Amino acid sequence: MITFKKTAVSSLLCTALLSGAAYAEQVEITVSSFPNFNQVAEAAVPLFEAKYPNIKVKIVSMAYGDHHNAMTTALATGASLPDVMSVEAGYIGRFAQSGGLEDLNAAPFNAGEFTAQIVPFTLPQATSSNGALRAIPADIGPGAMFYRQDTLKAAGVSEAELIKDWDSFIDAGVKIKEKTGNYLISNAVDIKNIYIRSNLKEGEGLYFDKDHNILVNSPRFKEAFRLAKQARVAGIDARVGAWSAEWTEGLKRGTISSQMMGAWLGGHLQDWIATDSAGLWRTSHLPNNAFASWGGSFYAIPAKAKNKAEAWEFIKFMTTTREIQLLGMTEVNAFPALIEAQDDPFFEEEIAYLGNQKARIQWKEASVKIPTVAMDRYDEAARQIVDDALEKVLEHDADINTVLAEAEKQIKRKARRR
Repeated sequence: MITFKKTAVSSLLCTALLSGAAYAEQVEITVSSFPNFNQVAEAAVPLFEAKYPNIKVKIVSMAYGDHHNAMTTALATGASLPDVMSVEAGYIGRFAQSGGLEDLNAAPFNAGEFTAQIVPFTLPQATSSNGALRAIPADIGPGAMFYRQDTLKAAGVSEAELIKDWDSFIDAGVKIKEKTGNYLISNAVDIKNIYIRSNLKEGEGLYFDKDHNILVNSPRFKEAFRLAKQARVAGIDARVGAWSAEWTEGLKRGTISSQMMGAWLGGHLQDWIATDSAGLWRTSHLPNNAFASWGGSFYAIPAKAKNKAEAWEFIKFMTTTREIQLLGMTEVNAFPALIEAQDDPFFEEEIAYLGNQKARIQWKEASVKIPTVAMDRYDEAARQIVDDALEKVLEHDADINTVLAEAEKQIKRKARRR
């Protein structure tokens, strides 16, 4: 990994220095971002500025939630807008429908000239209901499961048992709890989160279809709730939330035996969550032959930004430059959205932290099978309502059919404000 950074990036920098022309007037653009997506931009800035000497880049980064709240306010008021706005996949539907971002398919941007080079399922996520492309994807999050091989071995559980289907997954968790005392998952909510994202029909959304019909009171959600409840009753979840101190400690100590998230979690495990666990973790596809997108990052230009031409050059550089896309993979395990970058020999390399697995090949396989999912401006509101409904089921033994019917009503009331 270090060798790649030195050779490829040095080569790109030399090329940029040779091709960059001198300009009399300099423009400074502001790029708003969040951890750890900001690290890729920070690493790429010297290369970009060498290629475009007239453009200086200022990276402004805030915590994930603070950043997206600030951007929501900025779009609503037109104040404190950056030139380039970073958006995580969980927020892209809301932002794409807001009307506050440029249509990058339109002139003078003409993103359609290169969008065929990008993984297909990502573009509809950033497309508004009237067909405007509001952002360009920089990285994607193929769904994967990370698990502790040593814990499975101690419990006499195989990977095949873990991923055969969801009932087998829960049964494996029971064995692990009985034999080792460890939990299989951090929270039963994780099963719901993956299940509702898995194997969707092309163009179908998580919570809404393309005609804005609400989908939560459906067999897909009922089965997701049933499985989550089954896991909770079986006692195989630690009942801790993702990114909490208890969650990171559980993954660090191995008391939480698996975690289903985007492939990017491997980088977090290696770099800061479980740095002393090299060789103990493995990765696999999701249970029940499921393929889902989990996360991803986008770049957008606010409609009221001051330096749109320069902002567009930066976005193109970050999203269509093969070496920069690979830099994201080596810096923070951000899986490239650019198809060309996925053909690099780097993806064939073994990952020592994951027991010398060629894990990137597996993640690439998953990315090809992820369906195109429509996004809606009310996805985030729907997510909160659905999560509240599931909490009633898990914590208070509420009836699944009843809470999902009520959730549908609540979402409908929210959506009337369109």
